Amino acid sequence: MGLLRTFIAIEFPQPIRDAIEKQTARLRQTLGSDLVRWIPSQNMHLTLKFLGDTASSHVEFLKQMLTREADSHPQFDLQIGGLGSYPTPKRPRILWVGLHAPAELSALQKSIEASASRLGYEQDGNPFSPHLTIGRVRQNVSPADLPKVRSAIDNIQLGNIGTARVDSVHLIKSDLQPNGSIYTKLFSASLSKTRGEN
Repeated sequence: MGLLRTFIAIEFPQPIRDAIEKQTARLRQTLGSDLVRWIPSQNMHLTLKFLGDTASSHVEFLKQMLTREADSHPQFDLQIGGLGSYPTPKRPRILWVGLHAPAELSALQKSIEASASRLGYEQDGNPFSPHLTIGRVRQNVSPADLPKVRSAIDNIQLGNIGTARVDSVHLIKSDLQPNGSIYTKLFSASLSKTRGEN
């Protein structure tokens, strides 16, 4: 089977994805699809670890690692709301919806990062910054168009969109297609129930 392009991520329930789509409709309308390539709601996820090229023979090790990690971390809630861009508001390249993350998320991400590095995957040098990518500014956008993107983000305030229960983590394969990526879930591992729950 050769190499797969994979990552480990948290997925969000459909009602939350629908709410994000509804709340960002005005932004998508304002900017259109000439300036921004919008992420379809079914592709929205929070990447915990991008693994990149993965040998298909390695998938079994990743499943075992994910099962072990998920089992040692409790389920938790994520608050979703707010809007921003990377790398800077002046040079927006990625448009995102914010996540107000509890300590449990950062602990889960750190231990997945450490486990993946023990399996030989390179550590990500950037600090973990939880967000949901909703769109990418197109490469060919002229510098004169960037202020339009910035002003649209500044003018649209997104309040609290909702709360999502995080109860599992997923190993996902990404196939790059000309009109965006196609994601296929290879494996899911459930986080442990918090103490006191049966």
